[in-house]
Amino acid sequence: MNPDEGQRRRDNRRGIRFMTLAMLSFICNDALVKYVSQSLPAGQLIVMRGIMACLMILIVARALGMHVRIRDMGQRWVLVRSTLEAVASLLYLFALFNIPLANATAINLSSPLFIAVLAMIFYKEHVDAGRWLAIGLGFAGVLLVIQPSGRAFNAFALLTLLSTLLYSGRDLLTRRIPAQIPAMTITLSTALAVMLIGAALVPVQGWQAFEARHIGLLALAAGFLAGGYYCITQASRQGEFSVVAPFRYTGLLGALVLGYLVWDHVPNTLAWTGIALLIVAGMWMLQREKRRQPA
Repeated sequence: MNPDEGQRRRDNRRGIRFMTLAMLSFICNDALVKYVSQSLPAGQLIVMRGIMACLMILIVARALGMHVRIRDMGQRWVLVRSTLEAVASLLYLFALFNIPLANATAINLSSPLFIAVLAMIFYKEHVDAGRWLAIGLGFAGVLLVIQPSGRAFNAFALLTLLSTLLYSGRDLLTRRIPAQIPAMTITLSTALAVMLIGAALVPVQGWQAFEARHIGLLALAAGFLAGGYYCITQASRQGEFSVVAPFRYTGLLGALVLGYLVWDHVPNTLAWTGIALLIVAGMWMLQREKRRQPA
């Protein structure tokens, strides 16, 4: 048995678990923010959620005995990654305000394709035909579930595509960050960067009085956001990008379940076909990894 091969399989499994948790955390955060956004401006939401998320990260780090050092947050690749996150978030939000959520989501979930291509170019990862087919099936499933309308794809859709490319670059750059810098430090740096982007919107959109329920919901959203940032960092640090990235599609499955429980949205026939494709693609990828894993 090749020890390196066994370690690679274990890293892939850990990466898949972290990616799944990250996507579910982001879906819960999005649902909470979507609800609160009916009453408060987006910039105000981002700032307040960011403050709460940063406080939570610091509290958890202290409780676990982790040291978050400012000088680590100033490390070049940490700054570059946080900047990509902040710019991508701004572009995505700006596009989201002008095109349907379904279209933006469909474009954003194309990131595994970008990641597989970028990983092949910059990290020399081998992406065989089976993985490409699994990624393609997953993306086809996303399109069937989202069912975007062609007339809504315009310049704002291109902004969404650009934000997706930046998000993919963010994940790839995580590998450049020295291993001794804790994931909690990267998580805090990301939360701060996105919060600053929200602060830039406040002078334009204004500030409104909070209600107690807003604070409670935003605190819950901040917890999911911080957890999502931590898990996406860990997922990007472990496993092969082309193996871990397709499990972003699990976030769509979580969104469907949440949509049914909260808003009573029931998928139509095309959507259920897409869900089946997503499940097949994910299970196929897992089965391929299991067969290649040493006994």
